[in-house]
Amino acid sequence: MSKKLTSRAEDYSKWYNELVVKADLAENSAVRGCMVIKPYGYAIWEKMQAELDRMFKETGHQNAYFPLFVPKSLFEAEEKNAEGFAKECAIVTHYRLQADPDKPGKLRVDPEAKLEEELIVRPTSEAIIWNTYRNWIQSYRDLPILINQWANVVRWEMRTRLFLRTAEFLWQEGHTAHQTKAEAMAEARLMNNVYATFAENFMAIPVVQGVKTESERFAGADETFCIEALMQDGKALQAGTSHFLGQNFAKAFDVKFANKEGKQDYVWATSWGVSTRLMGALIMTHSDDNGLVLPPSLAPNQVVIVPIYKSEEEFAAVSEVAKGILSDLRAKGITVKFDDRDTQRPGAKFAQHELQGVPLRIAIGPKDLENGTVELARRDTLTKSVVALNDLTSTVESLLKEIQEALFKKALNFRDSHITEVNSFEEFKDVLENKTGFISAHWDGTNDTEEKIKELTKATIRCIPLEMKEEEGVCVYSGKPSKGRVLFAKAY
Repeated sequence: MSKKLTSRAEDYSKWYNELVVKADLAENSAVRGCMVIKPYGYAIWEKMQAELDRMFKETGHQNAYFPLFVPKSLFEAEEKNAEGFAKECAIVTHYRLQADPDKPGKLRVDPEAKLEEELIVRPTSEAIIWNTYRNWIQSYRDLPILINQWANVVRWEMRTRLFLRTAEFLWQEGHTAHQTKAEAMAEARLMNNVYATFAENFMAIPVVQGVKTESERFAGADETFCIEALMQDGKALQAGTSHFLGQNFAKAFDVKFANKEGKQDYVWATSWGVSTRLMGALIMTHSDDNGLVLPPSLAPNQVVIVPIYKSEEEFAAVSEVAKGILSDLRAKGITVKFDDRDTQRPGAKFAQHELQGVPLRIAIGPKDLENGTVELARRDTLTKSVVALNDLTSTVESLLKEIQEALFKKALNFRDSHITEVNSFEEFKDVLENKTGFISAHWDGTNDTEEKIKELTKATIRCIPLEMKEEEGVCVYSGKPSKGRVLFAKAY
């Protein structure tokens, strides 16, 4: 298969799909809408997972695991949540197969093995978790409960795309229970801020923190906080959400506690999550027509060493020095790969590591040994330099920090240059079609106007920014009074 990618300018969607497959991140499976995450892609996800897990535990959360299946009666208990996910549910109705008497060698569902109650394959876990919390909570002494689980979920999407939208995906979901509304609201805000910190400091992706409008909220939530990112094609991507659930699930599942005064009250709740969709955000924020561009914090291999040689003697000499470099860099906590495969020529190795986004590449051959130098190549700028062996470790350390910061700054400049204030619907449509990006516009606060704009332009309100300043104006569509600007965009 050719390694050359379709250019982003020619066909952004095709470029993305090709890159995911050719960089060995993931591929489609035999199950419609479900993906196989390949080792290189999973290694990136593991780095995300490890950092987020550390951040969750530092904020007092513990990991647990809850069942994949949710009895239909439990799923229906919180009405808004059930209705919100109903169209995406996969359902288990039978528990056994049997030989098909009419088709030798084939199996059919055993009609006698129908479940007494159908099971929903979890699209989200609020129902099964809150039914469990009912048994865990009796008194204020049992609160707060701060639980996270790493799991898979199933949402039967009709139109799928690797990482961005699949029928089954990996994620984490936090579910917490609190004594007061103020505590739960503080938790929802805290976790949204954790996501924003992770995205910006670890993924090098600038995000806007905000709240969703009523029509865009999580089903069953009183408030949804979010982080919104902007991709290179000018479309927005929701990178994470944190929900203040009020007492909705506590009332649905009768989860009460005795407060300090001895009175019974319903607990207050949050839920929050990010998924393998972050892989799509990572790819579309930084990568180029040559392949992946990975922030050093997420790269499975931050540095790759490629030996250049013609004979076994040269290979032995180069390898001895390369292994010394390997040891020195690993001692500094840098992940390094020595690519000593004899099945690929150096040029093919360079192309592969460039395609897979390795931040730094070291090439070393006999002439380098004579000079006491190596060739060092940066993936983000595609530039090369000659570095003395004695300075290599400190140079690599410095460059990895520089690359991480440079990727964030580049993405931030792009994002900020693609936030456009408009004051009329004609301006709105012109920016949407010709410039793209976030559109900062006045909105009258009604669902009708929001829906009409979506119908006419396919743009949605991505969020009401947390830092939105009070600003009297008129809605760009209805002309009615508005108290501030919100961010619209076309989105994934």
